[in-house]
Amino acid sequence: MDKVRIGFAPTRRNLFSADAAIEYANLTREKMDELGIEYVDILDINEDGLLYDDEGVEKIAEKFKAAKIDGLFLANENFGTEYACARLAKKLDVPVLLWGPKDETPALDGSRLRDTQCGLFAIGKVLRRFKVPFTYIKNSDIDSPEFARGLLDFIKVCNVVKTFKATRILQVGPRPFDFWSVICNEGELLERFNISLSPVPLQELVKEIDRVKENRAQEVAGVIDYFHKNTEVQISDRDLEMIAALKVALQSLCEQYGCNAGVLQCWTALQDEIGILPYASLSLLQDEGIPFVCETDVHGAISELLIEAASLGEHRAIFADVNCRHPENENGELLQHLGVFAYSTAETKPILPQRHFVFDYPGSVAFKAIDDEYTLCRFDGDNGEYSLLMGTAKSIEGPYNQGTYLYLEFENLNRLEFKLVEGPYIHHVAAVRKNVVPILYEACKYLGITPDFYDPIEEDVQAYLRGE
Repeated sequence: MDKVRIGFAPTRRNLFSADAAIEYANLTREKMDELGIEYVDILDINEDGLLYDDEGVEKIAEKFKAAKIDGLFLANENFGTEYACARLAKKLDVPVLLWGPKDETPALDGSRLRDTQCGLFAIGKVLRRFKVPFTYIKNSDIDSPEFARGLLDFIKVCNVVKTFKATRILQVGPRPFDFWSVICNEGELLERFNISLSPVPLQELVKEIDRVKENRAQEVAGVIDYFHKNTEVQISDRDLEMIAALKVALQSLCEQYGCNAGVLQCWTALQDEIGILPYASLSLLQDEGIPFVCETDVHGAISELLIEAASLGEHRAIFADVNCRHPENENGELLQHLGVFAYSTAETKPILPQRHFVFDYPGSVAFKAIDDEYTLCRFDGDNGEYSLLMGTAKSIEGPYNQGTYLYLEFENLNRLEFKLVEGPYIHHVAAVRKNVVPILYEACKYLGITPDFYDPIEEDVQAYLRGE
């Protein structure tokens, strides 16, 4: 599971009970400990361990920056100090979670200790004035399922944002000429999202393959051993060694260039250079948390990073072509590729065949993916406008296919088809076996991209995020 660290900044206002705010801040800490959340506290900032003035803002910001927090949790333990919350959030530039525990029943004399909900309205207004996007959990009891779910979902949102903002993609080779659909704007990705590419020529990869065969032979042997233990190998030892060396070489280049994902020019110069297809190698990299996709589809690699981060890395993705309609089910669709589904997504034992019907080369991998409900997503853009398409579908039976494949049934396949044709998307999608649509939707507000759906589910997603 991916690690996420948040800064915990419980807040109070002087007019209301400091003792009650301290009590509820401690109860909130206990709940986060129970949920296993990693957080940086402010108990050393002042006597109360609470945020309520400018001096505290400066000290807390310095501490949280030093700790490299991935998100900020503003817990409104009584009415709260809205300007301090907004100033702190503005300084940190990370996702912000706003919540406050439900107020107690008023005392017999009609007095109240905290007025937390009223303070939440004020803090939300001032955060908007400061143009700070934030995530809100409804005013609820500390032990409520809505609070626990909302807090854990926020951790996943932080992971998506952290991953997106730290993305650097290894690009091996230029875009294949025929694949105009995968054109991307490298400068715009850097300027708007801090996503950078590290381009290397195919010849550099070939040299790295030769180097790892000689200097990292033990690692190459380990990959060969993995294939023999987990795969029906139908290819020669020589070709298997090249597949293993390619995997190690690509991983090595990612390490050298500081990349968390990669894209590859696989049509068809690579086969001419090394005599194999890259897909089995990429399938193993996918399984190790390094999304690596074909046809230099940069937006596809970003899609895969986002959807895996939304599950905290619990599930590895399949990366597939939305390929053709099911022969019998009008809402059924084939998702297929020559083999860039992560190995751990296999329901049937993977096979390394001698050839695939598209290419007369070894190096593809074949299996049917696990039956389940899947979330699909595609990050893409046209003419400077970027959005994230998302939705769910459930697996169904369908005819056998070569390569890695899965049939999914959609609520209305026509809606997906029109989205992919009319854009700004193409037919390459990332998918995981978990419903992470609300996480991706909420993350979009921090990424500066527009959430989009192929089914009319936005109100359902918003209801989930409201705790309904």
